[in-house]
Amino acid sequence: MNGAESLVRTLVAGGVNTCFANPGTSEMHFVAALDRVDGMRCVLVLFEGIATGAADGYARMAEKPAATLLHLGPGLANGLANLHNATKASTPIINIVGDHATHHRNFDAPLTSDIEGAAKPFSGWVRTSSNAMRVAADGAAAIAAARTPPGQVATLILPADTAWSEGGGPAPVPVTQERARVSQHRIKDVAKALRSGEPAMVLLGGLALRQRGLDLAGRICAKTGAKIMAQTFVGRIERGAGCVPVDRLPYPVDQACEALTGLRHIVLVGSRIPVAFFAYPDKPSLMAPEDTDILTLAGREEDALDALERLADEVGAQSIPCQAAKLAPPALATGAITGAALSQSLGALIPENAIVVDESISTGHGFFAATWNSQPHSWLQNMGGSIGLGMPMATGAAIACPNRPVLNLQADGSAMYAIQSLWTQVREGLNITTVLFNNRSYACLRDELAKVGARNVGRKALDMLDLSRPDIDFVGVAKSMGVAAARATTIDEFNVEVARGLATPGPCLVEVLIA
Repeated sequence: MNGAESLVRTLVAGGVNTCFANPGTSEMHFVAALDRVDGMRCVLVLFEGIATGAADGYARMAEKPAATLLHLGPGLANGLANLHNATKASTPIINIVGDHATHHRNFDAPLTSDIEGAAKPFSGWVRTSSNAMRVAADGAAAIAAARTPPGQVATLILPADTAWSEGGGPAPVPVTQERARVSQHRIKDVAKALRSGEPAMVLLGGLALRQRGLDLAGRICAKTGAKIMAQTFVGRIERGAGCVPVDRLPYPVDQACEALTGLRHIVLVGSRIPVAFFAYPDKPSLMAPEDTDILTLAGREEDALDALERLADEVGAQSIPCQAAKLAPPALATGAITGAALSQSLGALIPENAIVVDESISTGHGFFAATWNSQPHSWLQNMGGSIGLGMPMATGAAIACPNRPVLNLQADGSAMYAIQSLWTQVREGLNITTVLFNNRSYACLRDELAKVGARNVGRKALDMLDLSRPDIDFVGVAKSMGVAAARATTIDEFNVEVARGLATPGPCLVEVLIA
């Protein structure tokens, strides 16, 4: 048994049974080992950013890490943007990055690079295997590192000779570290603030946005009179009928500041202190008033659900009725395509138990509020801000949950970062309906241009935000990769095509032309 096979057997025994791969020569022994080891599903992708983004979506839904297989430093570099996004979402991922054989490194071959140096800013744990006998133990350590609360990226670098040389067999994986329970003193401090009668908000993130966390937080806020809100971008939130409806802190700085104005206490539950996404002239970076008392009930690495249970006991909220949303989806909209009409029809069309992957960006401002009373669903977002995650994340989520329909709400500019995801979706037979909003521009950057105070903007600047000349034929692109595709120019066509896509097995794409 060589080092590569020892590693694959260790991964499978440790519960890591899915690998998103774009391999090269240095990884061939890992690829060959896949035929000798049952239990590892290996998914070929056509760009490394798809591998890392798909691993992110997979782990968010499967609640366990997937592996990626990447080709040396340049392959890792191609995947770093979505590893950044995964890091911000606290997603557990195990990267296996091939490298030149140890005796070959000193010759500065064309693909030689500082892989550890590239990996460290985007990984919580990095290690290079020194010899084949250590590979399995290093793999086990990578699994344990990825699962360390709240979840992190672990990168294992595998020199080619450590893969092809005789290994030591699979290694046992350490017991997963449990999330820490918060102190009773902290519970009492938060309870005191919430019972003070002073204006307060409970700001949720992480596991607090699962159904039990929302239920508890809703009861606590109903009992104490505190506001309830989620952080601006969420890794995963359970929504729709049966879930407590929770709005997100607005993205625009002025709106976020307004939502936080007058608060005396903000209680963080798996969330972070509200910070502006970017710096803007004459706008604050910290959006809460300076005199606001920021209390942490549970950090991202701590047991937020246990903390909410104990806080609910402390304030006497367990018996308070849960204010869950009722099933009352809106009627389908008709007429022209507008933001309001799209929001209304999406609220009607989301199927039961769907996974909604939202990278709609500027078109999707109204989607969240319009879907509170839709069928129960999970909603995933990009938490790191590096666009191009939506289609890969939808791919990974569909592989994690093959019996759940996936609805990818996708902006056109960010779609082009990883459009090859469609090929993998066809190859794997994934039930993904991509609704692609084509406004032929980086529309969000037009807004940002004004927000940052840029003046006297001319044609050269505006051309950097324009996606026409030529227009992209997304229907043609999708069909070229085997995806069923259609174009909607009215909301009535949108209703028909999206419903058809959701009802038909396999991937499909609906291009929505935005005037």
